[in-house]
Amino acid sequence: MEKTNKASSVLTKILLGGISVLIADFLLNGVSIDTWSTGFLLAAVIILINFTLKPIMIILTLPITLITLGLFLLVINAGVILIAAYFIPGFTVDSFWWALGFSLVLSLINGVFGNSLNS
Repeated sequence: MEKTNKASSVLTKILLGGISVLIADFLLNGVSIDTWSTGFLLAAVIILINFTLKPIMIILTLPITLITLGLFLLVINAGVILIAAYFIPGFTVDSFWWALGFSLVLSLINGVFGNSLNS
């Protein structure tokens, strides 16, 4: 029964993450998502990147993260968004700064939803 709970938890994260991504796309001009299905795919890919690559990036950049008192984690979050933009057709980000803004807006929206998509 625990596998069902984990699967429904992942599906809930993807659903709420997709809604968060679509809202963030609506709020920012420098980010473009073609269709709503691309938004849900983006949420799934961000979850996958956060699960696999992000811990490695955090460990590799630990000294600079400590020196900047954790602010470098914002750069890592923007990097996750840019990596996702590279792999998903239909999702474009104009620059690093738009990726950073998208990451911040996404974190705020997920905070309201109680979802941890971009953590």
